[in-house]
Amino acid sequence: MRRSFLAVGIMALALSSAGQARGGVSTSSDGDHYSQAALKQMTRDARTPEQYKNLASTYAKQQAYFLRVAAEEKAEWQRRSQNIVSINAKYPRPVDSARNLYEYYVREASEAGTFSAKYDQMAGTSTR
Repeated sequence: MRRSFLAVGIMALALSSAGQARGGVSTSSDGDHYSQAALKQMTRDARTPEQYKNLASTYAKQQAYFLRVAAEEKAEWQRRSQNIVSINAKYPRPVDSARNLYEYYVREASEAGTFSAKYDQMAGTSTR
């Protein structure tokens, strides 16, 4: 009995380690999605205009994603703000959580836009 639990534990550990060994790059429906560590590494290694263009497009995709999610959260915030029942409700109320998420995604989109513009300028393309 103990051996079977041990074998299952080792197998689970091996499978989770194999999933993490992919290197931090995963694909999504929007194209490539890089982890924070991969973006930092790309930033450190960037020397050519092509690398800066790649960073700029990656941050532009992130900005578009964060703006899309922020719009969804704003709609949810507006929906929840119409249903505030009690003044003595515990914090965080659902409306507060939706507002905080909206503000977070707007802030992240702004940051990604700043980085995108920075790397666009460094690449010399300046498409904006």
